[in-house]
Amino acid sequence: MFSLVLHNLLDPFTIMMVFGGVLMGISFGAMPGLTSTMGVALLMPLTFSMEPQIGISLLVGIFCGAIYGGSIPAILINTPGTPSAAATVIDGYKFTQRGEAGRALGISVISSFGGGIISGVMLILIAPILAEFALKFSAPETFALAFFGISIIASISGESLVKGLMAGILGLILSLIGMDNITGFSRFNFGNTYLMGGLQFIPVLVGLFALSQCFISIETILNKTAPVGKTKRILPTKADFKRVLPTIIRAGFTGTFIGSIPGAGGDVSAFVSYDMEKRVSKHPEDFGTGIPEGIAAPEASNNGTTGGALIPLLTLGIPGDPNTAVMLGALMVHNLIPGPQLFLEHAEITYTLFGTFIVANIFMLILGLSGIRLFTKIIAIPKKTLVPIIMVLSTVGSFAINNNFTDVTTMLIAGVIGYLLIKGGFPLSPIVLALILGPMAEGNFRRSLVMSQGDYSIFFSRPISAFFIVVAILSISWPIIKSVKKGLRRPSVIQ
Repeated sequence: MFSLVLHNLLDPFTIMMVFGGVLMGISFGAMPGLTSTMGVALLMPLTFSMEPQIGISLLVGIFCGAIYGGSIPAILINTPGTPSAAATVIDGYKFTQRGEAGRALGISVISSFGGGIISGVMLILIAPILAEFALKFSAPETFALAFFGISIIASISGESLVKGLMAGILGLILSLIGMDNITGFSRFNFGNTYLMGGLQFIPVLVGLFALSQCFISIETILNKTAPVGKTKRILPTKADFKRVLPTIIRAGFTGTFIGSIPGAGGDVSAFVSYDMEKRVSKHPEDFGTGIPEGIAAPEASNNGTTGGALIPLLTLGIPGDPNTAVMLGALMVHNLIPGPQLFLEHAEITYTLFGTFIVANIFMLILGLSGIRLFTKIIAIPKKTLVPIIMVLSTVGSFAINNNFTDVTTMLIAGVIGYLLIKGGFPLSPIVLALILGPMAEGNFRRSLVMSQGDYSIFFSRPISAFFIVVAILSISWPIIKSVKKGLRRPSVIQ
């Protein structure tokens, strides 16, 4: 068996397909609006005429490359290329503003590689065990996880907790637009058929980050100011590697675990890991100012979900995220039925897939490090040239989601709102987090009450959901407790 798997991995055509998949994936991820799911879906038909192990390996390469590729525009132009890179924006762009874009990109690719390798090892060693645990996540557990994720808003609110909470509430309100996923009743669509399906997340994301940043850049051009410093450092230092190693390990395992839960993807795990690192840090106040851990945590975590999402797919036939849902179709086309029998009847193909996943992460590291100098040249392009390019790419990316001009209108409105919020000092990340987790929390909350016939104790009678809810309450309470402690420590002034 081992010799057959090794022969498949060393096949030149397989290696070429994995390399090409990673390269195309990075390209898709680096273009705002063109998500990893779109890349996998568009290229899936090419795999139908290939050998199963080669075709699936190509898709795995695209998947891994695209998740990393989303961090490139997040760091360079303050625009996440994929939803899972939204948390990377918080600290990543600060490096570029200091002239350390290359250093940030280096930390990103190394963290992505670390998270991917950890998830790959977990995929090989304990996939059935982790998949069995993930099966315990029913509606109450998924709601509790989403509730915990929403509580992270307090950690990513920046300097003003009140403004962060206001932004989070705005995101939750926007997440209510569309058809009720329990009753089918249409809400807040104002008679617009487009809004019956809810706000499309990608156009909103592109508008909030990319277009609003373009408006800011136009303002600086008119004022003849230069907000981005000249690149001073191309690669991270050895001290950076040593500093982020514990973060990569923690975030890699976190991402693998969250990725193995169906419905929870890299965007959720990235914010969870960012919050976790901020809480274990000795200097949590430095997060948001541009520190290595602020990049390493979300990048190791969202790449950790790549292997994690494959665990329920291969062992149970349940896709962990939209990317693996597309891969499920590719497996079925090749007559590979996911489940326990896959490991027995098609062991050679299955373990070849595990091997190509590791190889894809190695290629991602090579391409990411070798491309840093090229990537950093983007910020050397004059703003007068770069801004129109970003606006065109944002428009094309938003339109390409559904081939619908209404998505472009949504992006424009989100861009204006994002610009106004930035000028008012409101953080954008809480809006994105609430948009991601709002539907997940609402739907599973109501399903849980249907299961329990309206009994709220269901959330506390199940150990996993009770754990996440308690942690979420502590997460919300901790910033308030800290502020109260600071107030008590202040010396009183006797008039």
